[in-house]
Amino acid sequence: MTTTHNGRPAPDDPDSPATTGAAAPLPAEAGQVSEKEARQVAEAARESTWDRPSFGKELFLGRFRLDLIDPWPRSDPGDAARAEAFLGRFRTFLTTEVDGAAIERDGSIPDSVFHGLADLGAFGMKIDRKYGGLGLSNLHYCRALMLAGSVSPAIGALLSAHQSIGVPQPLKMFGTGEQKQTFLPRLAAGEVSAFLLTEPDVGSDPARLATTAEPTEDGTGYRLNGVKLWATNGIVATLLVVMARVPAGEGRRGGITAFVVEGDSEGITVERRNEFIGLRGLENSLTRFHDVFVPAENVIGGEGKGLKIALTTLNTGRLSLPAMCVGAGKWALNVARGWAADRVQWGRPVGEHEAVAQKLSFIAATTYGMETMLDLCCLLADDDRNDIRIEAALVKLYASEMAWTIADELIQIRGGRGYETADSLAARGERPAAVEQMLRDLRINRIFEGSTEIMHLLIAREAVDAHLSVAGDIIDPDAGLGRKARAGARAGAFYAKWLPTLAVGRGQSPSAYAEFGPLAAHLRQVERSSRKLARSTFYAMSRWQGKMERKQAFLGRVVDIGAELFAMSAVCVRASAERDTRPENVELADLFCRQARVRVDALFAALWDNTDSVDTVAAKRILAGRYAGLEEGVITPSDELPWVARWAPGPSAAEDVRRRIPPKP
Repeated sequence: MTTTHNGRPAPDDPDSPATTGAAAPLPAEAGQVSEKEARQVAEAARESTWDRPSFGKELFLGRFRLDLIDPWPRSDPGDAARAEAFLGRFRTFLTTEVDGAAIERDGSIPDSVFHGLADLGAFGMKIDRKYGGLGLSNLHYCRALMLAGSVSPAIGALLSAHQSIGVPQPLKMFGTGEQKQTFLPRLAAGEVSAFLLTEPDVGSDPARLATTAEPTEDGTGYRLNGVKLWATNGIVATLLVVMARVPAGEGRRGGITAFVVEGDSEGITVERRNEFIGLRGLENSLTRFHDVFVPAENVIGGEGKGLKIALTTLNTGRLSLPAMCVGAGKWALNVARGWAADRVQWGRPVGEHEAVAQKLSFIAATTYGMETMLDLCCLLADDDRNDIRIEAALVKLYASEMAWTIADELIQIRGGRGYETADSLAARGERPAAVEQMLRDLRINRIFEGSTEIMHLLIAREAVDAHLSVAGDIIDPDAGLGRKARAGARAGAFYAKWLPTLAVGRGQSPSAYAEFGPLAAHLRQVERSSRKLARSTFYAMSRWQGKMERKQAFLGRVVDIGAELFAMSAVCVRASAERDTRPENVELADLFCRQARVRVDALFAALWDNTDSVDTVAAKRILAGRYAGLEEGVITPSDELPWVARWAPGPSAAEDVRRRIPPKP
């Protein structure tokens, strides 16, 4: 998040990139960037307009627009019928043909599973039917991922990385007709794709991207050089989305650009398969490009559009990760319920003891909340009349954090058996519930597709966009007097209308939202809390101004409050809509909201009563080595190797370890 107006000229400035359509300039040298340059590149990549309504955006502004999600959205009946038929076949395949335990032991998904997934059309779930895909909605695609992840999280990750951020989604949104016709049928038929952005020294700071794409002299294409790290599916992928820097030149805008690259192109070397504590079947690579030729027609969306494509793709692509978190919650609830009812201690089932009862209640309520948030986001995305960039980011953040807590609580409920492997349990005749594996597999979700810390900043940036649009130049040190004066006028007009709306609202009326019955009080609380959150954010911006972007702990709490309020809103609307067919969901919604309100109260208190400032000072002292004496008395990792491995352009000296799935016999 940045508290300047995009860190660049305002939109009414004739030299503004927002006016001219140009991308923010990349630093002169990759890897050598200032903090300001890094912010500019990231800011230029985000969507800067809001041309569709957003429940999340309004919520952070203190406007409780329940009409944007109520009545509960519905799927197209025809699409739903086709999807349910596929899900039935998919479930049968997963239960009869996939051995999740073997994938975990062997660290590899068998060729036969790849063939079976291809035969089912699972690699084309999100690809339009006219290109050979299934054309599933986001809702049913996520339900398919839940099924897959419950049998083998590695398969869920394979399918998600292939379709949600791999070649199909960027081409669906930004590809030309020719690109779609060329690549999508191949992918729907079973070829695998991967997304390559991260580099050994580049994570969430794309301004430092060092992979280059030099245009050829004859103008027919580009020469790609660089190294990409942590490419999920990179070992098996035959088509890649690669992000690389194109140098600016005469008549050429340059910038970070997205390319479709054939995985078997000359000059590509998959140097190693990375191994992790979880997702042991994940085919994740370190890949080197040396003078790899990429045809000009393989550029997606035009030069300099790569980061915008990546972020826009993730608006819906992020929904796949919480789908697997929801699946994990459902699996955990099943195991916790069965075990806590069967295991007896001190004369009663352990689930009846209050210490365990609290954990069971949390798992059930939170799983319902996560599922409801996800379903709502999917339905809003399928409608395509809503901007879900905030909502999708919120559910990714919330589900990844809550699923991890659920897994931790499940291990505690199971006690020693929670720490024991499934094979060890089975060896003595007990049900092989792979609880410890779930904990290992889920941990990456707090890092995948934007770490929790980055998601906090990303969402916070969007949450304060309305403020920065009108008042950002006032606190921008680079803004001239003219821009500051215009910003002052805009801000005065905006806040004169907005601030009074935060004083009183519908949530203060005892009869408000009566149509929601026993859930009405929770919605009144959400409305009041939304206004309180907006007031708190405005006060913080007034207090810290340009330093606001460094108040990351504060911003994180603001976002976490917003996530809880979004979840509470969603469960109340869903449960009310289903009260005739699923009356038990009203109980779950009430339970979830009661727990969420406790968390919200704690977060509001921590906005102003915390140790943030002393923690920051302490961290500087720690980094400077002031407390290094505390590290004495143990044997620490060797310092012979660097924390971040350096790489240099050039041909690979490593053996190529790529894996190619042979044709089905």
